[in-house]
Amino acid sequence: MTSQKFESFQLTNGLRVVVQTMSGLQSAAMTLMVPAGAVYDQRGKSGTAAILSEMFPRGAAAMSARELSSAMDNLGLQRSVSGGLSYITFSTATTADRITDAVPLIASMVLNPHLTDQQFGPARELVHQALNAMEDEPKQQLGHFLRRCSYPAPWGNPAEGTMADLPGISLDDIQQHYNKFVTPQDAVVGVAGNISAAELQPVIEEAFAAWQPGESFTPAIGRVEDSPKHIEHDSAQTHIGIAWDTVPYRHERYFEAWAAVSLLSGGMSSRLFTEVREKRGLCYAVSASINTQRDRARVFGYAGTTNERAQETLDVMVAEIRRLHEDITNEELQRCKARAKSALIMQQESTMSRSSSLARDTLHLGRVRELEEIRTKIDSLTVDQVRDFVVDYAPSSMVLVTIGPEALDPACVSAPAAVV
Repeated sequence: MTSQKFESFQLTNGLRVVVQTMSGLQSAAMTLMVPAGAVYDQRGKSGTAAILSEMFPRGAAAMSARELSSAMDNLGLQRSVSGGLSYITFSTATTADRITDAVPLIASMVLNPHLTDQQFGPARELVHQALNAMEDEPKQQLGHFLRRCSYPAPWGNPAEGTMADLPGISLDDIQQHYNKFVTPQDAVVGVAGNISAAELQPVIEEAFAAWQPGESFTPAIGRVEDSPKHIEHDSAQTHIGIAWDTVPYRHERYFEAWAAVSLLSGGMSSRLFTEVREKRGLCYAVSASINTQRDRARVFGYAGTTNERAQETLDVMVAEIRRLHEDITNEELQRCKARAKSALIMQQESTMSRSSSLARDTLHLGRVRELEEIRTKIDSLTVDQVRDFVVDYAPSSMVLVTIGPEALDPACVSAPAAVV
């Protein structure tokens, strides 16, 4: 295990920085999360944050897109800019001795992007192509509609934007979004690797000193789309999505929620995989996972199957979810714990993963959750705890979205557990 040493500091403009020194490694990674994601898109302009995210790497300050890209390649930087629902995230990783050279390039990209007509057209075209590709992927479409039926707008809006809104987004919209939301006071930097806060602090302070704070915004809450929802699609397959309430990452019972979902869908010995796919042969894919935002979360379940077996797949899947509290064994729980520890060890060895976790923990929890704390919480989980959680948070009704030739009978998703 690499050593864990956490330090943090805050710039006068409000930018928070958390550093984990991992002395056993030779690499370092940096993640900057800025609260300027799709939830801040204007009504009728869904896709603004996605286009802006595509424009950041297209030149900064005096550097053209090619010069910026070459400078980053010269440092061996692996990097990405992604527009998510809540945040635009800048991620980069390289060898530890070069991370301080990378900081000014990232800062220049954030503070002085080329938001011009020349860059706007190609960036919007890339978002258009991504949305086109999504229309050809029913599973991605299903996730899109499942979020809309699970969360109130704008928290259920697609981070990728919508094809309908794309033509109405102008360069002026992009510039306004940038000026209003790309500000430092609610942003966080996570850095992990063989580097110390003492080495980083002067570099980050100088690079981001010109970043001026602005106003903080809270999006207005809208409505949740109606469910059940069916999207007709001429195909030999039916895609099924279901969702139900659970607790978010910051909740004190989150790890009980994680264990419950892991029993359902944590590997090839999990209940959904065993009962729905292996034992009955109803579908080629079945899964469930927690989708967590800062203050709300849902479990999203998915199954892909043939049209003939779609109704039975849905019925059996929901029945397994409703009977999850029954016969939980210590052996099942131990398998979940083993998988979690394996993931923790792999995360411990990835600076990119750790830098992302540092930034996310700071935004969700207001502090860093150390791996040892996570390990202790997982180790201390008992069968009774997990069973109690499943009973306390049993889905009284579920969101249902299907894509295929015919809608399914939704009775099982709203029926009381004893009836199913």
